[in-house]
Formats: sequence, C-alpha cells, structure tokens
Amino acid sequence: MEKNKLHIYSAIVVALVTVCYHNALQCGFVFDDISAIKDNKDLRPSSPLSNLLWNDFWGTPMHKEGSHKSYRPICVLSFRINYGLGELDPMGYHLVNIILHAVVSVMFLKVCTLFFNDTTSFIASLLFALHPIHTEAVTGVVGRAELLASIFVLQAFKSYIETTGKDQPIDWFHLVMTMMFVSLATMCKEQGITVVGVCCVYEVFIAQKLSCFDLLQNARLWLSGKVPFPGALKLSFYRILFLALGTFLLLAVRLKIMGSTLPVFTNFDNPASQAQFPARHLTYWYLLPINAWLLLCPSKLCCDWTMGTIPLVESVYDPRNLATVLFILVLGSLVLYAVFNSNHLSRQVIMCLSFLVLPFIPASNLFFPVGFVVAERILYMPSMGFCMLVALAFQLVNEKFGAKRHVFAVISLLLIAYGSKTFMRNYDWKSEYTLFESGIKVNTQNAKLWNNVGHALESEERHEEALQYFLQASRVQPDDTGAWINVGRAYKNMQDYEKAEEAYRHAITLMPTVVPGKMYTTRIAPSYLNAYINLANLIKNNNTRLEEADTLFQRVLTMRPDLTTAHINRGDVLLRLNRSFEAEQSFRTALEHDQDNADIHYNLGVIYLDRGELREAFQYFNKALELNPDHIQALFNTAVTMQESRNPGLRTEATRRLKKVLAQDPHNAKAFFNLAALAMDSGETDQAEMLFKKALEVLPFMILNTSLEC
Repeated sequence: MEKNKLHIYSAIVVALVTVCYHNALQCGFVFDDISAIKDNKDLRPSSPLSNLLWNDFWGTPMHKEGSHKSYRPICVLSFRINYGLGELDPMGYHLVNIILHAVVSVMFLKVCTLFFNDTTSFIASLLFALHPIHTEAVTGVVGRAELLASIFVLQAFKSYIETTGKDQPIDWFHLVMTMMFVSLATMCKEQGITVVGVCCVYEVFIAQKLSCFDLLQNARLWLSGKVPFPGALKLSFYRILFLALGTFLLLAVRLKIMGSTLPVFTNFDNPASQAQFPARHLTYWYLLPINAWLLLCPSKLCCDWTMGTIPLVESVYDPRNLATVLFILVLGSLVLYAVFNSNHLSRQVIMCLSFLVLPFIPASNLFFPVGFVVAERILYMPSMGFCMLVALAFQLVNEKFGAKRHVFAVISLLLIAYGSKTFMRNYDWKSEYTLFESGIKVNTQNAKLWNNVGHALESEERHEEALQYFLQASRVQPDDTGAWINVGRAYKNMQDYEKAEEAYRHAITLMPTVVPGKMYTTRIAPSYLNAYINLANLIKNNNTRLEEADTLFQRVLTMRPDLTTAHINRGDVLLRLNRSFEAEQSFRTALEHDQDNADIHYNLGVIYLDRGELREAFQYFNKALELNPDHIQALFNTAVTMQESRNPGLRTEATRRLKKVLAQDPHNAKAFFNLAALAMDSGETDQAEMLFKKALEVLPFMILNTSLEC
C-alpha cells in the first residue's frame, strides 16, 4: 500500500473510532473497574511500585489462595499512570482506552496489507474498528488488558516477519525482539502468548510456502534417508525452536509467580466445569458456536454470561448440538482447505484462521476451565481473524460475480449497523445500574445480573428496590448463597433484623460441604463465609448475644483460619466482652495474614490506647495512616489525643487531621467540636465560637462526646 493511501485510510479509521466511542468518555467505573481501579491499592503512589510485579490484576498477592492469578503488571502500571495524572477521574481512563483502540485498529490495517489488497485490508480494519463486540474491551476500563496485549501481539508478529522468509538467514535481532514483545503482551493479558502460534503458522505456510502435503512428503523422504534435511527448513526449525524455548521459559516464570497453583472458581462462575461427562464436554463445544455467533451477529450483548445464562447441554439429543456440528463442519472445511492447499487464497485463509482460532484457545475451556462461560472482551483479539475472513469473503464475491456496487452497499450497511450498535452500546456502560439492567434484558436467568442491579440500587440507598432484585436473584438461582446474603443485608438496611437473620441462616444452609483435610475454598466475591460474618455482626448489636456472635466467628475460623475479616470482627466482639488480651491475639493473628490492613493496625492501637500505652497506640495509628492516609477513625483518634496532650507543637498536625476527617464526613460534629477546642487552646476565640456553632448546627440534639471511638 502506498504511504499516502495508508495515511488516508489510517486517518479514516481513527476518525470513525473517535465518532463511535466519544460518548464512552461520559461513562464511569463499572463492574470489574471497581475492583481493578477504585479498590486497587497498587494504583496509589503510597504503594511500592514493586508490588506490581508480585500482585495480580486486582492488587492481591499472587501467592495467596484468594488471588485470581491474573498477572498483568504492565496494564496495572498504565492504570497507575492514569491515577497519577487524574486520580479517579474516569474520563482519563476511558480516553486512554479509546486512543489504544485506535492504535490497534491502525496497526491491524498495516498487518492486513501483508496478506490482502488495499481495499480488503481497509474493509477488515473498518470492521475491526467498529465491531460492537469490542465495547466491553474499549468502554470497560479493565478491557485495557486486551488493548495493550493486542498492540504487543501485532508488534511481535511484525517483528517476526522481519526475521523469516524463503531461504532467508535468521535475523537474531528481530527474533529476540519478537520474544520480548511476546513477553510484554503476556504481561498485559494471558492471551498474548498465543501470538507465538501465529508466528509458527506464518513461518511454515507463508514464509516457506508449504502445505501439509509438503510437510508430510519432506518428513517421509528425510526419515527414509533419501534426502538430507532441507537447509531452508532447518532454519525454520531453529526459529520455531527458539520461539518454543522462549515460550516455555515464559510459562515457567509465570507459573513460578503464580505460586504453582491455579485460581479457584465456583460452579456459578462456570457451571460446565463442575458437570460430568457428557454434559461438560457437550456444553464446552456448544460455547464455540455461541462465540462465533456473537462475532457474526452482535445484536444481543451482555456484560456477564455466567451462572444460568447458558443452560448445560446434558444430552446428545439436545437440538443445540446441531449448532456445534455446523460450526465444526464450517471451521473444519476452512482448515482443511487452508492446510492442504498451497496457493495464494489458502495462505490468506490460514492467516485469517490463525488470528481467529489461536488467541481464543486459552479461553475456550477445552484444555482447562476458566472463570467464565462466555466473555465478550476475550473476543477482541480473535475478532481480527474474523474481520479478515469477512473482508476476504467480500473480495471473493466481488471477484467472482463482479457485483462491486452490491458488495459496496452491503459493506456500507454492515459498517453503519456495527457503528450504530457500538455507539448505543456505550451508553449501557455509563453506570452500574444501566449496565446490569441492559444485561437483564438479554439474560434473565443470570442471578448475578439481578444481584448486581441490586448492588447498584443499594449504593444509592434505595434499599427497598434493591431487595426486590435480590429476591429475584434468589428465585432465579435458589442455591445462590450470595443472593441470600444480599437479601439479608437489604433487610438489615431496612432495619428488619428478624428477616435479615432468617435470610443469613438460610444462606448458611446452602454452604458447600466441608471436605476433611482440605481448605474451605470459596471465591473472593461473593464470599460464602460472609453469611456467618454478616449474621454474627447482626446479632452482636444485641449485648446479650455477644457470646453467640463469638461462636459464629470461631466456626468460620475453623473452616478458614486465614480469613482476616473473621479475626478482625471477632476481636471487636472480644473487646466488648472485656476480653482485651484475647482481642489483641485475634488482631495479631489477622495481622499475620494481612500485614497491610490498616483496620488491624488501628484496632491494635485502640487496645493500647485503652490500656493507657499512648506511645504504642500512636505507632499503630500512624501505621494505619501510612497504609491508608484517609483512615477516618485513625485520623480522628490521633487528632483528639494530640489535642488532649495540650502540646502546642502538635496543634497544627491535629488540626490538619481533623480537617481531613471533615473532608470525608462534613457532618461530623465531634470533629468540629475538637477543632473548636484546638482553636480555644490557641487563643482563637472567634474561630472557636464559629466551630462550636457549626458543631451544634450539624448535630444540635446530640450531647457531644469527645471520648475516643473504637
């Protein structure tokens, strides 16, 4: 492609991406964005940069059982840069994603020109730029993993092309650069490693222009000793061997960082993973045409396809198996044509298939179970091969039938439909409520979606409405422990404590059976053990039931001795039972499992403060503030202690901390009162009078109590 034409085509692609995705700038953080960005401490400047190398995508240490094992430090680094520039302003994060998608689209255009004519390459890049399946990867901020990985995947492929060719010596520089880009892609998203397979396919079928027949014939002649091993193939073998060894080393390092363990998923995340033969295998194969249909006709998109969205295919007589058979026949025909022919068209088809099939393999469930049934964002890379195939099909129709106008009309309509769908789909990602409501319109049998709409309403304190969604979730999936925990919490928020307790106890009856000798493993969120913890926290409000609450916490700890929240909450109960030393031991045990938990340090500080050991108390309070500079209770208690010390040198710092409390809680009367006391100590009577009045204005009927909180 001529350079001027390439620039024009690239500009058009970027312009269309801008038009279709500019409304994504209005969207907030939703779904997985909350855990990966808002709640991820690794984004904060106070967190050591080295944590990115040892923690997963969500900020959990990779060696921990609760880790999702998603190792994507480069993606997290990009989030951290975003945070450094604009903290938690979602517009900056969305802007970067849109720019990255435009970059990928232009790079994809350049790769297409290696195999197709200019027009076909342009059509493929337009289809890719506008495809609605990409909204989850582009408009959902966590989809940046796919975007960054795709950039390095395409760059790795382009670098490999420089190192190979018919009878071409090995270009070691570009070969090493290829593995470097593969490593970077894998550190963005696990799918990135599959580009090695794409490079191997290119090496054999494109660079060396071989077919399967050629490979078999060469192998037969060489094994029979009739001909020596061909020199050109020997170079290809060395290149492929280098890629294989590099990939093996990369996998070994990754496995080492993971702690040599795989993530744990529940049967709700991927129901087929818990099913027996033949339901498990039939369902996994049926998911292949489901994904293909989403690429072909992305009319019904959903942010979550887990739980009961796709019922298990439990019998060979299930009519859905026909879709599986049809998919296998079509894909198999394309594969057979591509690998057993050696012409220009077969080489084009095989590159389309390699970009379509190989990046999808890690998410296919065919070799190992993953934590989802279908996920739209993992189709971002495979869609490259799909767009190539569609563009190639249009080219063939035009060449065979000479229907240029008709082909142009169909392509135009398809692009308009894709672009319109993408633009409208972006609005679904505006908030958690709009996102999950849109999901329910597609998947009514997914309890997770009903729960998530309830969570969105709950965050707006619309508890009665939230309760109805939680109840619907429990009806859709009666054995969903998390749904009943949500029902209990909703009743608690509505101050219907009797029904809340009833719901929590019902959730406990749904708990998985304890297997002797094995850890009581559950998914991070929702944690089934929250049924015990929430019930204990509910009944501990009644001082006559503190012992019962302690018993519940102990029961949780027999199942999961490393559950930090159980140790923390039990410590609180023990303090109220005046068992201070047992409470201290409970908090210290929690600290062994989570040294970076600010609440644990704070609670230990409270214990020492109650004992009058101010020096030790301050050490723990300040450690809590080091871990969480906005820890409101630590800020308040240290400020009050400074104020009560009557040390003039501490007044400025005490004032600063109380103002930070008010920045988080503008209606905190105790903070105003203590600021007034500090003003009095400094002789600023007018300021003190104003602050006293503000305290009474904020909470006029409360007898102000400046005693320290616990």
